[in-house]
Amino acid sequence: MRPSFFHHLHPPTIPAVQSRWRHTLGAGGTAILLMLILGVTGILEMFYYVPNPQEAALSVQTITYHVPFGGFVRNLHYWSAQLLLIVSAIHLLRVVFTASYGRPRRFNYLLGLGVFVLAILLDFTGYILRWDEGICYPLVTGTNLLKTIPLIGDFLFRIAVGGGEACNTALLRFYTWHIFGLTIFVLILGVWHAFRVRRDGGIAVPPPQLRTDNERISRNELVRREVLQIFVVSIVLILMSIFLPAPIAAAMTGKPIVTEEARAPWFFLWVQQMLKWGDPFLFGVLIPFAVLTLTALIPYILPEPADADIGSWFPKSNRLAQIIIIAIALIVIVLTLMMVLT
Repeated sequence: MRPSFFHHLHPPTIPAVQSRWRHTLGAGGTAILLMLILGVTGILEMFYYVPNPQEAALSVQTITYHVPFGGFVRNLHYWSAQLLLIVSAIHLLRVVFTASYGRPRRFNYLLGLGVFVLAILLDFTGYILRWDEGICYPLVTGTNLLKTIPLIGDFLFRIAVGGGEACNTALLRFYTWHIFGLTIFVLILGVWHAFRVRRDGGIAVPPPQLRTDNERISRNELVRREVLQIFVVSIVLILMSIFLPAPIAAAMTGKPIVTEEARAPWFFLWVQQMLKWGDPFLFGVLIPFAVLTLTALIPYILPEPADADIGSWFPKSNRLAQIIIIAIALIVIVLTLMMVLT
């Protein structure tokens, strides 16, 4: 069988051990699939979405309840976005736990982390585009946190919101960021990240002389596994989109009111919990930025993993990196649960 274009996107062969699902968890391929679904469903929603404060929430309701299959498409878009964040986090953990971030992959680790951060911002801006009663707290809180940044806070606020009251004037600016600004950067970094995976030698494995298993699989077998994974993920997404509708609330009317019961999106609940403790700049900006910076510097400030440990789960040579990333993950999870349970 002559290789297709899709086949040519893959190397001729890859190591069999590191290509198994229990090694990769299918996270990278699943993330790409979810991004493609988000792109297609997002374009379909644009045909009916109206990005102005008076009609935005009503257009979302129109998509959900009146457009044929509109509710399904919106649910598919929503759940793909949520799963993308979870899958991307799993991919990041897998890279650290298998010591797959050392030279020459350090820069690509940063690219992948950048895509993850942009995906979070895309999810947040998409959340705001509902423009219903549920979005005012995260919008006001998130944009006001920008003002707390010394020297450049007001400038960043104007870039994000465009001036004025966030819950009255920010919709068009967030729509532009969601459809164009952030999406363009995600595409650039995502393609660059995929290119660097191939350029850096594909999946991370020990040097040939240190490998205990030299078995390899062909790209035909790899594509077969990927198609099976696409089928499974698609079925899960379809079922979720049928039985679990995306959140929707009444349209904002009059002056928005922020209540004590207001919640941020689930991926920012850990930050909302910290904001209860005091200074907004410290707990809402500085600490999250420090967590991101520490995560980004793991390949640069910690000892390089041993060559023989590359591609193996939980090797001893990068134990400190594992401890740091586990501690960060546990803190985020615990703070999120604290916010959910209060």
